[in-house]
Amino acid sequence: MSFESLGLRAELLRAVSEKGYAAPSPIQQQAIPPILEGRDIMGGAQTGTGKTAGFTLPLLHRLSNTRSPQKGRRPIRALILTPTRELAAQVAESVRIYGKYLPLRSSVIFGGVSINPQIQKLRAGVDILIATPGRLLDHISQKTVDLSAVEILVLDEADRMLDMGFIHDIRKVLALLTEQKQTLLFSATFSNDIKRLANKLLKSPTLVEVARHNTASESVSQIIHPVDKTRKRALLSYLIASNNWKQVLVFSRTKHGANRLAEQLMTDGITAAAIHGNKSQGARTKALADFKSNKVRVLVATDIAARGLDIDQLPHVVNFDLPNVAEDYVHRIGRTGRAGNEGEAMSLVCIDELKLLRDIERLIKREIPKVIVKDFEPDPSIKAEPINMGGNKQAARNQNRRKPTSSQNNQRRPFSGNSNKQSRSRTR
Repeated sequence: MSFESLGLRAELLRAVSEKGYAAPSPIQQQAIPPILEGRDIMGGAQTGTGKTAGFTLPLLHRLSNTRSPQKGRRPIRALILTPTRELAAQVAESVRIYGKYLPLRSSVIFGGVSINPQIQKLRAGVDILIATPGRLLDHISQKTVDLSAVEILVLDEADRMLDMGFIHDIRKVLALLTEQKQTLLFSATFSNDIKRLANKLLKSPTLVEVARHNTASESVSQIIHPVDKTRKRALLSYLIASNNWKQVLVFSRTKHGANRLAEQLMTDGITAAAIHGNKSQGARTKALADFKSNKVRVLVATDIAARGLDIDQLPHVVNFDLPNVAEDYVHRIGRTGRAGNEGEAMSLVCIDELKLLRDIERLIKREIPKVIVKDFEPDPSIKAEPINMGGNKQAARNQNRRKPTSSQNNQRRPFSGNSNKQSRSRTR
């Protein structure tokens, strides 16, 4: 199938061709035709599947094929909501690239930067607005945004917005929109909360899904390295140096942990930068740019900050800490092995995290191979301790919602198991 066969405007086909794409991805093949028909969409897609172009291209087509009924200053006709600043910027860039030959204006608004330049752009009139929920509500309260003419609403990564506690903000925004709008909801997972939101929001939606939800990409090799908590940093430095890795995305459970790990890696002679919610937008943008340009070998990120990061051909993802919520493991390792490339995801797991590991393996319905690295064997005398949630209230709530288990027995169990207990050095 070609992009031409989807019925997109010539201006969009020209932009797609210049971008170097010859054929649509599976999610684009499934999503673009019903969106062009004006249907609501419930889309299931992991990162790296071409999802953004899957809704951006038909959105631009529909807006350019019809004129706004309102006269005077351009009204906002399409609203795209994203959970993070990085994802908002990424979507805005896609809108700009694909729509560069169309007479449509777009703008992006998110927190962490001055609101005044955003107000100036909004006053000039925009057709397409990309926004994070919090900053959008700031503009609404200042009456610098009018959503009454929105024809198309996109909720991108809706599962993450719910995980981050944006449901109340989303409801406030929805109350300002007309019921006649077309709604496109995309989510990596279809939890019960997502299904309830979709039932209230979507009208006879078309379901498009390119991969089974809550599964890890088969193009990503996964491995567990058992190690004592106090030796994780040394093992990480050893793996990076001995394998000469040039680009590694490392996940930390907490903001403080991300900062500390980046500093420790720098002490070990490995260039690193941290990215998390407490960093200014300028610092986050610079850290990501340095990582993409290989000025920095290691980017240490928290889950929220990493959401929406668009890094081509990322070869390595390391879970320095396992996530508190099993679904986040799938999101994390989905950063590698994208667009047909192979990737490697490894997790440094201490005895405290055995329950989290079992939750992950239950979710992905497979046991992850475990390899002990020579000279980093876990001490069997160490007992498990409670995990610090790092002030992540949502993660704590998710943890508390789990059914009671025999955690006392889990904490006494040594890190052994019956799978792949051999010791070896990494040679990949």
